[in-house]
Amino acid sequence: MSRLEIQDDECFLEVGDNNDIREHTSIHRSSKSTDRTVIGNNNLIMGSCHIAHDCKIGNSNIFANNTLLAGHVIVEDYVHTAGATVVHQFCHVGAYSFLGGGSVVSQDVPKYMMVSGERAELHGLNVVGLTRCGFSNTEIRSLKTAYRRIFMPKYANTRSFEERLADVEKNEELTHFPAVRVMLKSIRDSFAQDRRGICKFRDLISS
Repeated sequence: MSRLEIQDDECFLEVGDNNDIREHTSIHRSSKSTDRTVIGNNNLIMGSCHIAHDCKIGNSNIFANNTLLAGHVIVEDYVHTAGATVVHQFCHVGAYSFLGGGSVVSQDVPKYMMVSGERAELHGLNVVGLTRCGFSNTEIRSLKTAYRRIFMPKYANTRSFEERLADVEKNEELTHFPAVRVMLKSIRDSFAQDRRGICKFRDLISS
């Protein structure tokens, strides 16, 4: 682990091991001495990306060309972005998620999910990414069931989002799987007082 620092204003950047940072990428140091910008290990950061001050980047992420992260963004592990993705300041991007090309992400992306759009919306689970990272078929089926019950209810007009989320949190058959519990916590944490809430979704009628 290396730390680059300027003694005059005490702003910091920490970069881990085995990162591939390509041409014309900019990575800013922290905005103050009490914080630091952090890049973890084994990340691929392609050309002309921008990682602003105080971002926290985990491990094994892939940022395609022209991915732009504003200040204080948190990106967990195994996240993939397509080209020209923009993430608003203070957003959290959960592990194993996928951000579609040209997306403008202005709220949190929960773990395991896909988003896309000029104002990014949820578009289901990142099934391809989960499969490639070794999630079992049983885990993925359980995640799909939990996702549908929260975001694609049959009777969206009669039950609130909070009620649907709470019902899944109480479902012992689904929460038996750690991956489901992790996803539910990621959704719930996005509504904490200092967080931005989750990306928009449409109350689709599940078939």
